Amino acid sequence: MFGVIPKSIWNKMIPADENNLCSWTMRCLLVDTGDKVILVDTGLGDKQDERFFSHYFLHGTSTLHSSLAEAGYSPDSITDVLITHFHFDHVGGAVKKEANGSLVPAFPNAKFWTTQRHYDWAYSPNARERASFLKENFVPLADHKVLNYIQETEGIQWDKNIRIRFSYGHTESMLLPEIRVNEKVTLIYAADLIPSSHHVGLPYIMGYDIRPLITLEEKTAFLKEVAEKGYYLFLEHDKETECISIKLDAKGRPEVDKRLSLAEVLGE
Repeated sequence: MFGVIPKSIWNKMIPADENNLCSWTMRCLLVDTGDKVILVDTGLGDKQDERFFSHYFLHGTSTLHSSLAEAGYSPDSITDVLITHFHFDHVGGAVKKEANGSLVPAFPNAKFWTTQRHYDWAYSPNARERASFLKENFVPLADHKVLNYIQETEGIQWDKNIRIRFSYGHTESMLLPEIRVNEKVTLIYAADLIPSSHHVGLPYIMGYDIRPLITLEEKTAFLKEVAEKGYYLFLEHDKETECISIKLDAKGRPEVDKRLSLAEVLGE
């Protein structure tokens, strides 16, 4: 998760257990605009076999569907699903397995969104990412004709208050939804560009990234902009922290300013 950063350094930030494991989360975001109910990413899902799940030591009691129910929504409520990218921990919950073994969209009334470039990239994966791109997680969406493609133009206005940014260091054509909540609050779903608050430091780049030097360039420009404009970042994989704001130190390097809950960001 920290690439070339030595364990002697990152272990002070997020201590590993006796098996050299750290706890992470798969935090999705629900956006109710009044006209649409939009889900950003879908977590791991539950359709893979026991051998697959044995590698990841899943723990905790929350699931995507229990969290939706707690918020007063059902799978039928979702109108749109923005999938940042097709790595299994982001798209696995988009497809479910029926009792007869057939694979169907997990949100029956939703349109699912990606880019054509990313779909093609995931469908014919490179050797490094092959284990992360599982066709059963996304091909059924195309087969059921619910998969839609966003025009790959930086900052494209996808919805009235949602722009889409793109990132190319972690994987090809990853979506970063930028949500204008109100006049004062803009929230960016940071996906795997900034997977946790521990990845704000510029050299802290995951070993999963296919183009780490591109990630470095993207992070440098992105975090500078976030700091200068006062945006908030929504963190997908940080177990302890939902959102952060960013500031620049005396040398212009980004660092965490505030750690906040989503409710605090929204002023609730």
